[in-house]
Amino acid sequence: MPRKVVQGPIRDKEKTKQKLLAAVGKILRVKGYSGLKVSKIAAVAGFDKKLIYEYFGSTEKLIDEYIRSQDYWSKINQNVDVDLSDGGQELSKLAVLNQFESLKKNKELQKIILWELSESKPILRKLVEQREEAGGTLFEHITDPYFGEHATRYRAIMALIISGAYYLNLYTGYNANKFCGIDLKTDEGREEIQKAITELIDFAYEKK
Repeated sequence: MPRKVVQGPIRDKEKTKQKLLAAVGKILRVKGYSGLKVSKIAAVAGFDKKLIYEYFGSTEKLIDEYIRSQDYWSKINQNVDVDLSDGGQELSKLAVLNQFESLKKNKELQKIILWELSESKPILRKLVEQREEAGGTLFEHITDPYFGEHATRYRAIMALIISGAYYLNLYTGYNANKFCGIDLKTDEGREEIQKAITELIDFAYEKK
């Protein structure tokens, strides 16, 4: 009779890691970043806290891996597949529109953005640097060559559009439904913002 194989945290390392990562997300969503303590993460995941050190090295590295898994712009180079012959026009629209909707749905990422704005921590600075690096790759290899001497102007336009997409989601997610009289809790209101994003990017390319 074959010996029964007992499944547990040591034998199922990847499953355990995913549960620990999920625990970070749950705490972040419910308690906010102040609740991300090693004992709390372990308790929510249902494991001994020593597994956090065994599988991730430290609580900071566990949180870092979770944050990177949620950040939209850090993964943008993996998620977008479009024709670039237009100098990145359609890519720019697709990327920002997807970001706008992604942030609305991802409450954990909203918490992370708020955390970035309220505290200065190495783990958050690292994320910002990774985000800038990912965005910089798109600019340097796609839009900068297309816009030439006007490349910085296009980056400035995109900075305003992207930051606006962040702010509108955070503002309506935590404080109100309307901004400039547009109800962003409705499909109609969000569609108006989406159309404006598209028109602004198209305008930037027309004025090249």
